[in-house]
Amino acid sequence: MAKPLLKIQRYFRRKPVRFFSLILLYLTAGSLVFLHSGFVGESRSGARGGRDSLVASEKGGRTSLSDARGLGIMSRVFKETRRSGRRYGPPWMKKPGQEGQETMRRGGDYTNNWNRALKARSAKDVDDGRAKYIGCHIDDTQKRALRGVSFFDYKKMTVFRCQDNCAERGYMYAGLEFGAECYCGHKIQAPNVSDSECNMECKGEKGNLCGGANRLSIYRLELSQESARRYGSSIFKGCFHRPDNVTLALPISAVIQNMSVEKCVDMCTEREKTLAVLGGDRCHCGFPTPLFSLHEPEDESLCLHHCLGEEFETCGNEEYFVVYQTQVQDNRCMDRHFLPTRAKQLVALASFPGAGNTWARHLIELATGFYTGSYYFDGSLYNKGFKGERDHWRSGRTICIKTHESGKKEIESFDSSVVMIRNPYKALMAEFNRKYGGHIGFASQAHWKGKEWPEFVKNYSPWWASHTLDWLNYGKAVHVVHFENVKRDLFSHLKGMVQFLGLKVSEERLLCVEGQKDGNFKRSGLRKLEYDPYTPEMRASINELVRKVDAALRKRNMPGVPDEYMPR
Repeated sequence: MAKPLLKIQRYFRRKPVRFFSLILLYLTAGSLVFLHSGFVGESRSGARGGRDSLVASEKGGRTSLSDARGLGIMSRVFKETRRSGRRYGPPWMKKPGQEGQETMRRGGDYTNNWNRALKARSAKDVDDGRAKYIGCHIDDTQKRALRGVSFFDYKKMTVFRCQDNCAERGYMYAGLEFGAECYCGHKIQAPNVSDSECNMECKGEKGNLCGGANRLSIYRLELSQESARRYGSSIFKGCFHRPDNVTLALPISAVIQNMSVEKCVDMCTEREKTLAVLGGDRCHCGFPTPLFSLHEPEDESLCLHHCLGEEFETCGNEEYFVVYQTQVQDNRCMDRHFLPTRAKQLVALASFPGAGNTWARHLIELATGFYTGSYYFDGSLYNKGFKGERDHWRSGRTICIKTHESGKKEIESFDSSVVMIRNPYKALMAEFNRKYGGHIGFASQAHWKGKEWPEFVKNYSPWWASHTLDWLNYGKAVHVVHFENVKRDLFSHLKGMVQFLGLKVSEERLLCVEGQKDGNFKRSGLRKLEYDPYTPEMRASINELVRKVDAALRKRNMPGVPDEYMPR
């Protein structure tokens, strides 16, 4: 026995590389055996039906399947034969029936799911001022619990994203299902079930639950006043007296059986009209015109006549019409061009950041038909249709030029200016959101509660005042417009701006603008801070600045700042 060992020893002395190779192979084999036993143990523990096994199988599915969204939609088609109407997820997720059997055999997992649901439920119970959790509800593919608009995102769905989309469209309820689907509605039309059945994590927000298979996690939305004036994809405009010549003012008309807002809006949308007008059982469609301008709304109580097809809705009557604006675009004011000849004078559209400059540009472009320019270049604005953004500000091809500058030299470069002023409390918050969240995004709670907000107010609030004071001092011809006044009475104030720009006013074009006034850069009304971010010290400083601006305006024989700016 000793001789063979001696021969092996001499062999490896001459060939040390072979010796180390053999050792490496031995260690590798041992490692593989160890890893194999570990995976077997993990798969067995996963078979007991815990949450970890579901997440692991989901991750595996993502690497092997290229289109999760497609699989989610396909899962609607294939149903288990024993339970018609029950929808299941992609093949890489456990079937509820199998998981239930495994749970019954091994025990313990049901309580884990229940505890998770209770934990999520207690978090949802807190009313944060935006939405309140209602409960988990059954959702049948043939008869939806929420029957408004819906959208899916199998990668980035979150609770707030669903709430925000439903709120923006004026729906009262938002529901999440299958971890990735969002449904909106004005009422819940299905019974509720145990919260434990809404047990699927949101695709874009691990740790939060977004319903389950055929189960909706439903929230009641606390809408802003503006959002609450919507009804799904349409916008409530108010109650109006019947026009003198209905046929001429609203050329399309039809009697609808079991009238509802949805039926009238659908009819007018199909006919490509921007107004859906309900008068009892008759639906009228048309555009805003001088014959029916919507400038003289009546008391809404005059229109309180319930729809025959929907008891929760109001359909007006023969004398007083309920008016909704559809999603159809009014093309009478959508054409825009560069100026045909080079402008002889440069007109500034000046404002403090966050005071509504982009919105004012949108209104001016629609009202005049000409592009506005900019002292800067913003690619996101250019991509959204502000084609004058790419022109040099001195090109003379645009009707006016956006600027936030306030130095004497920069101001004197312009021949005249429209100066837009906004309540500093609102303007500072809007600019802070833009700075940390983009044009239509929001700053995070960490930014509001961190050192960024106090520093921002300290540096930017004096600029709010100095900006207006500089333009009043150095501007050659100044037309002051207050953001809040434009919102309250768009028609007359926009008309004044167009006249100041030296253009003829088209009343029909201005009426068209009123229906398209929001544009692409509008934050939704759902998200709001749960507290006042301004300290007493901040307010004292800002109030003093408001008084200075008010005094400067009055010194120039202009109206002072609106009452809402002034300290109380």
